[in-house]
Amino acid sequence: MPVRILLSLTMVLLSAYWANANAAEYSVGVVPQFTTQKINDIWSPLLQALGEKTGDSYSLAIERDINEFEAAFAQGDYDFAYLNPWHALVANRKQGYQPILRDGARALTGILVVNAESDITSVGQLSEPEIAFPSPNALGASLLMRAELSMQYGIDVRPLYVRTHPSVYLNVALGKSIAGGGVMRTLLAQPQVIQDQLRVIYETKAIAPHPVSAHPRVNAKAVEGFQRAALELMQTPSGKALFAQIPMQSPRKATLADYTPLEEWRLDEFYVAN
Repeated sequence: MPVRILLSLTMVLLSAYWANANAAEYSVGVVPQFTTQKINDIWSPLLQALGEKTGDSYSLAIERDINEFEAAFAQGDYDFAYLNPWHALVANRKQGYQPILRDGARALTGILVVNAESDITSVGQLSEPEIAFPSPNALGASLLMRAELSMQYGIDVRPLYVRTHPSVYLNVALGKSIAGGGVMRTLLAQPQVIQDQLRVIYETKAIAPHPVSAHPRVNAKAVEGFQRAALELMQTPSGKALFAQIPMQSPRKATLADYTPLEEWRLDEFYVAN
């Protein structure tokens, strides 16, 4: 083999070696709004595509319910975490997580649904009701909803926590709960037969949507690489399709300042700490 070809092959092998040696692996926690299988189907292809751009690898971490997810980010178990806006503030307080990416095309609101055949058409008709929620601290589906019903309407809710958004909708559809808290994107993700049995009667105030936050142990270069890869990926048809599944229609850089207005909404009075 000619020396020139041998040297070229050696350089290629060394480049590949150093690329692999410099690659890092990061854990990514995702708030369990959906079933484990659905979260895996949505996030695994996206994280693989991001890894192909950054050269790093991202391992998906999925908890059974929001309570376990809260405990995990409170301990700093995740390098990156996709979490609700109030969780973003709590994670920042407890571990120093910083929001780095969010959707710039939409806002987050909570919705209250009743059975489509119910006579209830407004929250004013609710009197000390048992309402289904995914968990105490699911932001739009539970935390904002309970706060607004209490402070604006004087309604003392008896919460029934059923772990996931689909369980909320199923409880209401089957008539086991008079009403249930959710968010529009999870409602629209339900089978049409379930959607047809529900009716939205109330929507909360709007806030900046779920961010991806990074733990402070993740170095700035890795954070910037993640952001850059997400923004570049969004410029491709395949990338748009991947982000649409979250859904994140128009990824943009996020900062803690996007979420600090929540501090003024007295949510601490309704947040249930683990």
